[in-house]
Amino acid sequence: MQVVRVSDGGTVTVAEVLALPVLVRGLPKVLAGHDRLDRQVRWVHVTEWEHPASALRGGELVLTTGFGFPNRLEEWAAEFADIGAAALVLELGRRFQEAPYELVAACRARGVPLIVLQRGIKFVDVTQEVHAMILTGQVRTLRAAQHVHDTFTALSLRGAGADEVVRAAATMTGRAVVLENLAHQALICAPGEAMVEDALNRWEERSRVTPSPTERTEVCGQEGWLVTSVEFRGQRWGRLAMLPGSTAEQRFHTDHVMVLERAAIALTLSRLTHETRWEEQAQRDALLDVLEQRHLSWRDTRTKITALGVPTHGRRLAVVLVCAADREVLLDKLRARLEGSALVGDLGERGIGVLLAYREPGGWRPLATDISELAGAPVYVGAEVGELSEVARSAAEAEQVADAVPPVGPAAVHTIADIGLPQLFYSLRDDPRVQAYAERQLAALLAHDQDHGTDLLTTLRHYLASAGNKSIAARRSHLSRQALYQRLHLIEDILRADLESGDCRAQLHVAIAALDAQRARHRPGRA
Repeated sequence: MQVVRVSDGGTVTVAEVLALPVLVRGLPKVLAGHDRLDRQVRWVHVTEWEHPASALRGGELVLTTGFGFPNRLEEWAAEFADIGAAALVLELGRRFQEAPYELVAACRARGVPLIVLQRGIKFVDVTQEVHAMILTGQVRTLRAAQHVHDTFTALSLRGAGADEVVRAAATMTGRAVVLENLAHQALICAPGEAMVEDALNRWEERSRVTPSPTERTEVCGQEGWLVTSVEFRGQRWGRLAMLPGSTAEQRFHTDHVMVLERAAIALTLSRLTHETRWEEQAQRDALLDVLEQRHLSWRDTRTKITALGVPTHGRRLAVVLVCAADREVLLDKLRARLEGSALVGDLGERGIGVLLAYREPGGWRPLATDISELAGAPVYVGAEVGELSEVARSAAEAEQVADAVPPVGPAAVHTIADIGLPQLFYSLRDDPRVQAYAERQLAALLAHDQDHGTDLLTTLRHYLASAGNKSIAARRSHLSRQALYQRLHLIEDILRADLESGDCRAQLHVAIAALDAQRARHRPGRA
């Protein structure tokens, strides 16, 4: 595997220097250190001294004709290697017709790039061009640093969210950038020029074998991630990782480090100024991606959800909706209880949404029961499905159930099978046509009860619920049969209806169901 290093954006490499026309004219030939040509050249130094190391600091490209070489070239090469010079360029033809064997062997042993020039050139031209490249790179680095500073400062000042910060880091570098928490859950991924699946595939497994940096920002792990810590109130909260690019773009530069560190600071400021926790936001966004199909690829969506710690491949899926007065408390309880088996998010007017992922068919039942007990309220479950692409259908069914079943009552689990006539009319309670029908059928009876202080509507309700059986209706109404007969005759007179007619009873039964639905309380959080 290629070793990934962080290079200074203000320098050039030995290989880049050798590609300059001024050096190409000298017919350069690499005799040692072929695998070290990616070394950084910080300066060019021309010397004929017998002990040049005293004038070097490391990183220099040393040009020489060899006139000052001592007799013991092994020691000279060792001293040269110890100082950390980038490479040695020896011009042939003035003192040496070919490179001394001892020098070549010593450079190979020490891993020092040794290049010979087979044709003479002007060293001053090399110095001028290389130094110009280095200074240009340093100016470019300073400008880039100012751009990075301005970008993340602007994001922080306008209160940008974590997703904007991570996306900005990916856009500026073209690399995939991932924000994860201490549980190795990938909360936000900006893939840059990569694919989401490539960036997040087996995320937790790969992240756990990638150590955290000992310093602030380092290249870590076998994959060579550039990693920096994200802190919150003085403690490490998670990590921000920048992934290497293609094989040709494995190297990280100081620009990448600068972007990642500034992004980490902006994330800390964002966490301080936003009430919503990133884990909550990540789960809610992933849930909405599925419910509203806000994605380009189901494969990417599955990979994102799996990276949040909720595997969906080969799992059965079902959507659960629940409403509660204190949503924040319930959200915390649900995430703790359903960790690893569900996405949980606040869906606003729809209530709290839960996407369950389980192995066995029907496995949603015990989980839905737990949700109902934690909420102390009814929950509404959509159809069980086998693919993420079908989850929207499950959510639509759960909403249909939620619209049909009043939220009052004990904790219970409701599905589409529980929707009968009363539930149907509850879902249609705001339809003006249904309201007008109930009014036409029952207005006279309601007015009589209002004017005379009676409760004939309840008597009619018991009678219709007993399918016209007067004995049962009298018992349910706590009336004698004679009293019931009198009330039924009065109801017939008021409504001008024949209660012995099955059609009439059916029409009135529907009207009462519609009226009861209109009088039922709306669920909390709904219009």
